[in-house]
Amino acid sequence: MTDTTAAIRFGEGPLARACALVYTLMVVEALFLLTAVPGLAGLVLLGRDATNVPLAALCLIPAGPALSAALYAVHHRRLDLTDLRPGAAFWRGYRLNLRGVVKLWIPWLLWMAVLGSNLAVAGAGGWWAVSSVVVAVVATLWVANALVITSLFAFRARDVARLAAYFLTRSPRASLGNACLLVLAAAVTLVASEVAMALLASVLASLLLLNSRTMIAEVRERFTT
Repeated sequence: MTDTTAAIRFGEGPLARACALVYTLMVVEALFLLTAVPGLAGLVLLGRDATNVPLAALCLIPAGPALSAALYAVHHRRLDLTDLRPGAAFWRGYRLNLRGVVKLWIPWLLWMAVLGSNLAVAGAGGWWAVSSVVVAVVATLWVANALVITSLFAFRARDVARLAAYFLTRSPRASLGNACLLVLAAAVTLVASEVAMALLASVLASLLLLNSRTMIAEVRERFTT
């Protein structure tokens, strides 16, 4: 057996692929924290008070492009342990998607800030509170679809917005899976802290991509040439 053959088997085996995935997630997580840290630092300093909702939305602005870059890097990850470049993929995704992401991420944050502020004023009971929570959940599922689409494809922001809304009902299993991720993220944030959720960003990105496999395949087949 030659050294070359041994290297190929090492780089392409199941264990090597698992190690490649772990390494990719670790690098992507580190770069996510690096690019999102200005906002995350401010978010940690804010108290969990309803009056801080607009400031929390402001602090979360850097998280959108960072999460988009994480989605891009994980989606384009190399399976060969001897040929890993997650850092380069992350920065490429960040540069390519920055403008498109902020056009969708910032309006969503503004909408969440409005809903959160109104909910704080109205209180936790009544039809307005229930409807606000429902709208917030649907909007968050929409932005999850939008992040995946704009991170992996080159569409105009308004086309991404339409496709993200379309796939809310077109891919109900993906929407249900993303809803479960949303519940899990909310639980981690409430039980632990925003920092704990930030430390799981690369895992969240990989699970979001896993849920979105059908959507990604259909977008590629029907809406790209």
